[in-house]
Amino acid sequence: MTLLNAKMGKEYIVKAIDIEDEALENFLFTLGCYIGEPVTVISRLKGCITVSVKDGRYAVDNALAAAISVG
Repeated sequence: MTLLNAKMGKEYIVKAIDIEDEALENFLFTLGCYIGEPVTVISRLKGCITVSVKDGRYAVDNALAAAISVG
């Protein structure tokens, strides 16, 4: 399952990040979004979702959300 399909308010663990852009992957890592880290979908808006990672909330576009596998 990906973040795009995750239920709002439920905590998931990041299982994989399937993106080819190394700079974007490093950026996600600096935000605290990496394999093994808990993440929660807070809300869904047109074209993006808001997620809670560690102590922050971030807007993630649907394409990136589809590349983050959770379980």
